[in-house]
Amino acid sequence: MTEGLDPRQLGAYFALSEAASLLLHQVDQHLRAEGGLSYVQFQLLARLADAGGPLTMTQLADGVVYSRSGLTYQAGLLEKAGLITRAPSPDDERATLVAITEEGLALFGRVLSGHVQVVRRMLLDPLSDEDLNQLGDIMTRVRDHMRALPPRSAAPRRGRSARSS
Repeated sequence: MTEGLDPRQLGAYFALSEAASLLLHQVDQHLRAEGGLSYVQFQLLARLADAGGPLTMTQLADGVVYSRSGLTYQAGLLEKAGLITRAPSPDDERATLVAITEEGLALFGRVLSGHVQVVRRMLLDPLSDEDLNQLGDIMTRVRDHMRALPPRSAAPRRGRSARSS
């Protein structure tokens, strides 16, 4: 049987979970009100705006930590709205290239300053410079650890080897 979390571990876990939920709720409210975007759609536009050129769907999915099927759906919505384009890659017939349009850049630019204000108000304002350095170091270490673990889709399935033998 797995040992439970001690009170300190449980407190840290709940504080992180609640803070992340509160921040994402405020960010999502802002993005929906000001741009008609979900948080995932904003992340996609941000990655594309920052890339300076097209990215593959796989690069986008890895960058925003989203399933490929969910990403395909979100990209379809953004494409219908004229915010991105999708086209086959000339270098790899299996890949789809995604690029942000001028309309997508304009919308991203319109919501970005409000997004920064929400992040500053909710996350950064209560932190000292030292707090911010520590938080950045800790969360980078945690993120890198999590990214080093195999994704759920790559993990072995339970009972699969028994069925196939």
